[in-house]
Amino acid sequence: MMKKWPRPGPRFAAGLQPIQKESDRMAQPYPFAALVGQDDMTLALQIVAVDQAVGGVLIMGDRGTGKSTDVRALADLLPPIKVVSGCAYGCDPNGQNAGQTCASCGLTVGKKTEIRPVPVVDLPLGATEDRVVGALDLEKALVQGVREFAPGLLAKAHRGFLYIDEVNLLEDHLVDLLIDVAASGENLVEREGLSLRHPARFVLVGSGNPEEGELRPQLLDRFGLSVDVKTPQDLDLRMDVILRRDAFERDPAAFRAEWQAANDKLQKRVVKARKLLPEVKAGADVLRLCADLCQRLGTDGLRAELTLMRASRACAALHGAKAVTPAHLKQIAVMALRHRLRRDPLDDTDSGVRVQRTLDEVLGA
Repeated sequence: MMKKWPRPGPRFAAGLQPIQKESDRMAQPYPFAALVGQDDMTLALQIVAVDQAVGGVLIMGDRGTGKSTDVRALADLLPPIKVVSGCAYGCDPNGQNAGQTCASCGLTVGKKTEIRPVPVVDLPLGATEDRVVGALDLEKALVQGVREFAPGLLAKAHRGFLYIDEVNLLEDHLVDLLIDVAASGENLVEREGLSLRHPARFVLVGSGNPEEGELRPQLLDRFGLSVDVKTPQDLDLRMDVILRRDAFERDPAAFRAEWQAANDKLQKRVVKARKLLPEVKAGADVLRLCADLCQRLGTDGLRAELTLMRASRACAALHGAKAVTPAHLKQIAVMALRHRLRRDPLDDTDSGVRVQRTLDEVLGA
């Protein structure tokens, strides 16, 4: 008996609607709650939404599997943030330490605040370095004779997410730049007579097709989680994906309205998990499992254990638990470790399979 999947809603059954313009669809992201068929990818995005300290998310897989759609839908899942009013960088009003605020904000106690959506910024492959890091505002320089800095994409992504589609095709000089900024949390600009620095703390999200090339190890290490997406093979699931996407393209506003309640529920779940996160504990038994797993897999350094522990806590918080269990560890271990393994010339097994196999051994020990 064929499994019945929920249909997109009554509007689709009511008949065909005129297809909306591409610009209208781009302005209205696909609802996160309507995503179906890529559970690992949606879980990874929810985990970094709960705890940005987990690091970025790398999504690699076949073309047309919804990688870009899922990432852009993330904007719907994120609750708005409070920023210093008028700040071009969206500085945190509670930021008190050096590097957390720009020079104009300084110690932001007593300053006016406003609410803004969490930024989800696209970094296109053809972007110039000036577009990414920022440069002299030529219009003001030529018209007003004022030397002023025009913030780039890194400034816009502060306290949010920076998304790079086809990240494995990114030019090397931009890769070097991203590695430096991701490590320091600050963007240092020294060009065209300008010398300044501003905070640039963001979660890096990248997607791509592995057939088009590999990432440099230095950039790969900056992603906390890695997900491998495949084309769905279940017939009913494929039909459901097509029906939902078609309904969205024909009338984005109506489709989003149908899924608004489900989206709000997911957002509340993320907010609740964020509040619970400081109370979530990882006991000595779970930490030992993390260390044992990473040691058996031969991961370099201790970043793997730290990421695994942070992601496990965020996963537990999403489930409303105050203690991490082996079940939480099992749910996220593959995505936290698959991209950290050394290549074994004698074993061409998929890295995810190797992690799962070793995890089963550790949990069964």
